[in-house]
Amino acid sequence: MYTHSYQVVTAGANLSQAEGALVMIHGRGGSAQNIIGLADELNIPKLALYAPQATNHSWYPYSFMAPEEQNEPALSSALETIDKLVKQIIADGIPANKIFFLGFSQGACLTSEYIARNAQQYGGAVIFTGGVIGEELDLANYKGDFKQTPVLLTTGDPDPHVPVTRVEETADIFKKLNADFTLQVYKGRPHTITMQELKLAKQYVFEKASLNA
Repeated sequence: MYTHSYQVVTAGANLSQAEGALVMIHGRGGSAQNIIGLADELNIPKLALYAPQATNHSWYPYSFMAPEEQNEPALSSALETIDKLVKQIIADGIPANKIFFLGFSQGACLTSEYIARNAQQYGGAVIFTGGVIGEELDLANYKGDFKQTPVLLTTGDPDPHVPVTRVEETADIFKKLNADFTLQVYKGRPHTITMQELKLAKQYVFEKASLNA
C-alpha cells in the first residue's frame, strides 16, 4: 500500500491576476499534465490551474466501490492531498467560492468524495464519470451547504467502471447538500470525455461564473 507525495502541476492565469482557481484531478493511469490540457477546451483564461499528481498514477488501488479499508491508506492520503491544495489556494488569496473542481473517472470519484465531505460554496464542480466512494455509503460523512454551487455530473450507460446508480446516488447527495446540480447520462458512451461534455461544463459551470473569455 502507499500514500501520496505532494506534487502539483500549475498553469493558466497568473495568481496575481486570476479571478479564480481550477483544481483538476486525473483518473487512474492518467497524469496531472494530461488532465491540465483539458483547460484548452474550456476557454477559461481567467483561472489559475492546479493539477495534483497521484503516486503510481492512481489515487487508490482498487475500485471506488470496494470496501473503503481496501483502498487505505491511499484514499485518505488522496483526500488529504486535495485538502492541502485547497487550503494553499485559499492562503494564496483565492476564496473558496472562487475555487472550481474538475475530475475524470477515479479523479471524478475523488472530487465527489472531497466536496461532499466539505460542502460549502465553491465556484463550481465538474464530475466526468464518477461518484462518491465506498462499498456502502455513510451519509454522515457528507455535510455542509453548497449554497447552490453549480455541479455537473456526466456518465455513460453502461460504464465499465462506474455504475449509473452510484452517479445517481451522488446527485441525490449533492441535492441534499443544496448544490445546483445537472446530471447527464449518455447511452452507450465509452469511458471517455466527449466534446459534448466539455461544452456542458462550459455552459453549466464556467459560464455561470462569467469566467469564459
